[in-house]
Amino acid sequence: MKATLLLRDKQVLSGGDAVVELVIWQVPRMLPGSLHRFKYRLALVVNGECVLRYDNEAGKGDHKHVGEREVPYAFTDLDQLLRDFRADVTAWRAKQ
Repeated sequence: MKATLLLRDKQVLSGGDAVVELVIWQVPRMLPGSLHRFKYRLALVVNGECVLRYDNEAGKGDHKHVGEREVPYAFTDLDQLLRDFRADVTAWRAKQ
């Protein structure tokens, strides 16, 4: 089985200075550090700087970057991943 692209989306948020990028692949084998067969990168980029990113880099497992901090993320399923990311984007926008 080859990797299958499940989602690729890029949205410019109102005001035009922020972009949300979503990329999710189904992969043939679990990545080291993850307990599922998905590879993902969900990012909020503001004025060219990534302020929020969820990903599962091989060997690091599921985690998110909030500014300069990196914290573990408890992956359950893709729907919850997208809900959690969108909730963090909404919270970030509310602070602006």
